[in-house]
Amino acid sequence: MKKAIVTGGAGFAGCNLVEELLKNEYNVLCVLRPASPHNERLHKLKASQGSALKNLWLMELDMSELRALPELLETGTYSDWAGAAFFHLAWTGGRDDFEAQYANVDVAVAAAEAAKECGCRRIVITGSQAEYGIKSGLTAEDSLPEPFSAYGAAKAAAMYLTKRKAETLGLEWVWGRIFSLYGKYEPEKTMLRYLIDKLKCRESPELSSCRQNWDYLDATDGARAIIALGERGRSGEIYNIAHGDYRPLREFVETVHGKVGVDVPILYRDKGQEPLVSLQPSVEKIKRDTGWKPEVEFPDGLEI
Repeated sequence: MKKAIVTGGAGFAGCNLVEELLKNEYNVLCVLRPASPHNERLHKLKASQGSALKNLWLMELDMSELRALPELLETGTYSDWAGAAFFHLAWTGGRDDFEAQYANVDVAVAAAEAAKECGCRRIVITGSQAEYGIKSGLTAEDSLPEPFSAYGAAKAAAMYLTKRKAETLGLEWVWGRIFSLYGKYEPEKTMLRYLIDKLKCRESPELSSCRQNWDYLDATDGARAIIALGERGRSGEIYNIAHGDYRPLREFVETVHGKVGVDVPILYRDKGQEPLVSLQPSVEKIKRDTGWKPEVEFPDGLEI
């Protein structure tokens, strides 16, 4: 039986990952933030009657105490996680919440240490397109990180530090930079959710000019990509997690407009917002190294 330990498993990307791991017959341990309202998603999953869900274990543990995880597992109901893949998705704080971002970097390093102590063979950590900053042209993994927010800078710092920590521990390490996910468990305050909710109420959404390029990846495809990195990604490498079918954001907006099917105008405003992030990710590396490719085309994964 394949095994995985997941932090951040109740979140948007994390819950999709847990569901896909279970579908792929993994034993899964989710380390959850105590009292997070999203934990209910996994408690409901655990309580359901599907036979695969007997392979799901839940543990509430503050991320600041993640280094204690190996000791806690020794006394748990299921303690054999040797050879598991460790997926670290937990992250918190706003874009320029410096205190939270400093803490996130330490937690990421702690995740690598805990993974080694638990006997895991590999750690996969999710980064973000925010590490790249503003790029013109195709963005491949060898592009120099130039983040302009504390969030992006912390992700980049965690990438360098956890890679080095894994090297010193003799732990396989893979970094997956997530671009823009949509779909199941999507937070309410994303642009797509705002757009859909406004249109369904027959109100005109007010958006930016939407002239920048964007890339949307269905969250289940994103989960499959993360699993592919855990199984077949090359240790020591960074991978973009995106669809690769980038195009002007306005095209995505108009596709959703047609899908909802209401005759109200969308108000595009040039708000002069800087910096204007335009996403043009390359996904050739993850396809080549793992055989993964997206299966869901936009907007099929939307919940409307």
